[in-house]
Amino acid sequence: MKHTDSHNDATVPASSAVAEVSLKSAYGGSEYADVERSLLGLPGVAAAHLDRTRGVAHVTYDPSVTAPERLEVQFQRCGYPCNCQRRPGSMAQPGHPQVGTSEHAGMGHAGTAHADMEHAAAGHAEHAGHGAAMVADMLRRFIVSALLLLPLVIFSPLGATIGLPGVPPFGLSMGLFGFLLATPVVWWCGWPFISGAWRALRLGQVNMMTLIALGILVSYLYSVAATFLFMGEVFYDAAAMLTSFSLAGHWMEMRSRFATGRAVEALLKLAPATARVKRGGVEAEVPLDQVAVGDEIVVRPGDRVPVDGMVVSGSSHVDESMITGEPIPAAKTEGKQVIGGTVNQTGAFNFTATAVGADTALSRIVQMVQNAQASKAPAQRLADRAGKYLVFVALGSGVVAFVAWYVFGGEGLLFALTAAVSTIVIACPDALALATPTAITVGVGKGAREGVLFKNATALEETAGIDTVIFDKTGTLTQGKPALTDVITADGFIEAELLRLAASADRPSQHPLAEAIVAGAAGRGIEVRAPEKFDSVPGHGIEARVDGRRVLIGSRRLMEREGINTGGLEGQVQALASDGKTAMYVAVDKRMAGVVAVADPIRDSAREAVRALHGLGIQTVMLTGDNRRTAEAVARQLGIDEVIAEVLPADKARKVAELQGAGRKVAMVGDGVNDAPALAQAMVGIAIGAGTDVAVETADVVLVKNDPADVSRSIQLARKVRGKIKQNLFWAAIYNLIAIPIAGGVLYPSLGVLLRPEWAALVMSASTMTVTANALLLNRVRFQRGR
Repeated sequence: MKHTDSHNDATVPASSAVAEVSLKSAYGGSEYADVERSLLGLPGVAAAHLDRTRGVAHVTYDPSVTAPERLEVQFQRCGYPCNCQRRPGSMAQPGHPQVGTSEHAGMGHAGTAHADMEHAAAGHAEHAGHGAAMVADMLRRFIVSALLLLPLVIFSPLGATIGLPGVPPFGLSMGLFGFLLATPVVWWCGWPFISGAWRALRLGQVNMMTLIALGILVSYLYSVAATFLFMGEVFYDAAAMLTSFSLAGHWMEMRSRFATGRAVEALLKLAPATARVKRGGVEAEVPLDQVAVGDEIVVRPGDRVPVDGMVVSGSSHVDESMITGEPIPAAKTEGKQVIGGTVNQTGAFNFTATAVGADTALSRIVQMVQNAQASKAPAQRLADRAGKYLVFVALGSGVVAFVAWYVFGGEGLLFALTAAVSTIVIACPDALALATPTAITVGVGKGAREGVLFKNATALEETAGIDTVIFDKTGTLTQGKPALTDVITADGFIEAELLRLAASADRPSQHPLAEAIVAGAAGRGIEVRAPEKFDSVPGHGIEARVDGRRVLIGSRRLMEREGINTGGLEGQVQALASDGKTAMYVAVDKRMAGVVAVADPIRDSAREAVRALHGLGIQTVMLTGDNRRTAEAVARQLGIDEVIAEVLPADKARKVAELQGAGRKVAMVGDGVNDAPALAQAMVGIAIGAGTDVAVETADVVLVKNDPADVSRSIQLARKVRGKIKQNLFWAAIYNLIAIPIAGGVLYPSLGVLLRPEWAALVMSASTMTVTANALLLNRVRFQRGR
């Protein structure tokens, strides 16, 4: 099951380290694929994962061969300014930075908290800032190009066709006038394309930037030659319009692309800038980066909880929807956990900080999600290979179009160049390069907001193919703690009195069933007193004296030994047992008083979870170490298809493997600790009930909420993402199949239609934006509920 998102992960040495590289000048989606390929060729680099929505690469390297500083120098030599920092590696997400900084947790050092918070918040903001700066730079270049393009079009033959002057001012020739205006457009405004093409050439690659730069430079350089070297028609307007339209398209595409990850980064802003800390009995408001583990923090009505901790006094309800997705505020009393970034309601409480900086649930969730967004799905590797070959197809198509029209079509050099440039530009594979990562990024972000964390893109893709879900019973389908479920009285006894005597008799016992009876009585407002006398009867039950009365609680054998008739209640006891409940007889002063039953209650959402999975066509299996009768009773109530009971923890993984051997695609759902071998064996391991501990090492998917219904939602989301990936790849492929022949002039003989380079650039940009917009529709997904 342990999925890696790059074929290189299998060779990552145990002594490897991870560097996080923030690129500042990679503008195109296909350019990132070249960067990844080039990274893997560097000495000491074992794996590389590049988040195309943030421009951040995670590079696994051998510290004995290279270092972040040397990687940064190598990047800069290739023309990529960057920031390169060493990060602790993650065991849960190989090839990515560690989630949180657990080595600092519990030290209670404000300096450590400060460093962690700087990396968690400022670091993410810095990466987001690089993306925002590149988007702003692209917009600035587009505006300048548009301002220079306007007079170029007005005083050109193109302008004359729509009633504009069509003749350059000041007596300038069309060639010189076009040269003066188009030169800054090509060399400054179009520099991202030209520099990107040059970087690719230095790396021995060709990509989308190569195609755009080639189209611009062919148009421009031909026009320069026609201006100064020989007499001929120029088309500076085509070079300028191609540059301007390409800038506009890339600005919109980059704006959408960087926005896909912005929603997750915005989670970090949920934490307040300050916290009210109580030190030495004095309350003071301090900057958040000065809060240390162990500090007592005061939270007033309406405050945001600054860091993670445990309530030590007071009570309130806290809105945790931004973390867990649960709309109902959670009650917080002494001993309850609180999560940084959540919003207090009307009450007030104090809590002790247990995690600060990058160790908080908020920071760890964001880091985990961003690591997943930086991973690469199998479909993306296929798209990258196809995109690389498509560049050569585009170049070849351009040559074919030029030769066909110039040599055989008899249309002249200018016409042939126009067809060639249009063909090269329109075939840019940017849409193909972004088809998968945009869908993955939006899907992972959507999952995070719903409380479903995918650790990598491969896990997300494989979750979509699941056909069998195995549930561990205890703590997953049930609450994991025995509770009082039934009180049945015999003639002459009332329920409250029976429960008072039974709970008081059980009070000294530390047996889980006894504790459940005591807690159940206290929960019903019944006063539970300590008995005057208490004795356990091994293998049978207990004997106690409560308010001078002799109370027996236990099995039928205990009652038979004492000569107490149970006949009137045996049928009800058997019915309780058939429902998976543990029934105990209660006798008072040698008389049968009734029966109390205890069970591990089924979670309210477990039925919905099973029904929703059945609605998706997925088989459900319960895997448990409990006895078969109890397991089958729970399965019957939930409608589970298959029960595998009385399995030792060490054998659970073998049972999962047996189902896989039968051809099933299995997901295992458990708590991520006792079920670790089974989680590791399954195709997809899903850890449920992680709460603030989101770094469950053995699982591929972490459900933040303690809710089994999220299993079906994770599968629904994964299938939606898979659908979007297929749609995007289909449209990107169809676009090229249709657009390349049209740009090459296939319609010209019959309809007289020839696509000019500037319009080809616009169509190419539109295809990229369509793919991005289609992926963003994942944010509107609504999950099917169980019926």
